Amino acid sequence: MNKLLESKTEKVLLIRMLSSPDVCAIGLPVLRYFQKNNPQAEIHFLTFGDGAELIKLAEPSVQVKHLTQQQWPDDFFLAMESFLGLAEEIIGEGYSQIVNLDTTFMPCFLARFLADTAEPVSGNYLNMSVQQLLQQVQEKSLQAEYVNSPQAFMASSFVNMHKWHGHWRQFDTKYQGGYPDFYLNKCCGLVDDKLDQTIIVSGDKRLAKKGKANKVIGLCFGQSDDGYLYPYVSGLKKLLEQKGFVVWIDPDVKDDIRSLLKMLKSSDLMLCKPSGNRWYAQAVDCPALLISGASEPTLLMPEFATDTVMPCAQHGPYAQPIHSRALPCNCDKPENLLESIESIFVHLKEQNHA
Repeated sequence: MNKLLESKTEKVLLIRMLSSPDVCAIGLPVLRYFQKNNPQAEIHFLTFGDGAELIKLAEPSVQVKHLTQQQWPDDFFLAMESFLGLAEEIIGEGYSQIVNLDTTFMPCFLARFLADTAEPVSGNYLNMSVQQLLQQVQEKSLQAEYVNSPQAFMASSFVNMHKWHGHWRQFDTKYQGGYPDFYLNKCCGLVDDKLDQTIIVSGDKRLAKKGKANKVIGLCFGQSDDGYLYPYVSGLKKLLEQKGFVVWIDPDVKDDIRSLLKMLKSSDLMLCKPSGNRWYAQAVDCPALLISGASEPTLLMPEFATDTVMPCAQHGPYAQPIHSRALPCNCDKPENLLESIESIFVHLKEQNHA
């Protein structure tokens, strides 16, 4: 059994304070890992922004501590002050175990402050004491490179966390769950079985009704981690509808996670650029076709993916407006995606009948 679980923990705080898709991909599996291996424990989860909504939706019995945008301001010194106040609240809870799974500066600062006050902290934390940090702040000797680089500021009780700083694909093992599998399994030594990212929701009734006669496809192109959005959404939507598919796009979704998950639940396929939408689709068992662009598909491990290409000269993040129109566009064209989608549905039908 993992050392983090050897003690008879009664009250555990898990910390993961990145985006809600990240909480879905990494926070949920590790939460369920602790629930499975320490079923008598009272487990709390500290997260940020709309990550709280996702945890409450997926695991209603878990007590969620929620940091708002106002409580994590962009100003470095105001953020430090806010996190010190948060630390006092955490100390008052009397946790038997505090596990920081975050890799950003402020959560590691929080973990270090708690460790310096003899709280039972494990996971990631600053590699200097808070007293040393504050001294450097007073002396104005604190370097921006230290604050902005996890490789510079982060220490960890996870013995393999050093591998997180390298290129994760260099290791021989293939991680079926993509980056979350690598991080939790290889780096943290946690979640040694399949990651449980499932969220139980009912489907969207309107889409479910339409889906009785036609395949439903979601085009979730409103986000992209590679710096540019897919440029042919309207053309692709029109082409798919001409072929009889029911198609919805990002603006059709209400501004909350539950609505998006319900629509994905009632869909037969989702298309997206590299983004957190891939994890939402997986959570409700909706197959995903990733428009890879210049990104490596193995980070997200979708069911289906287009070939990786160089960043588009016309639409990519480095495109020059004056000259870009004269350069070739290497984005996946709607007609090619239609062909891929039709092949995917043939494959899925054969798979279901196998």
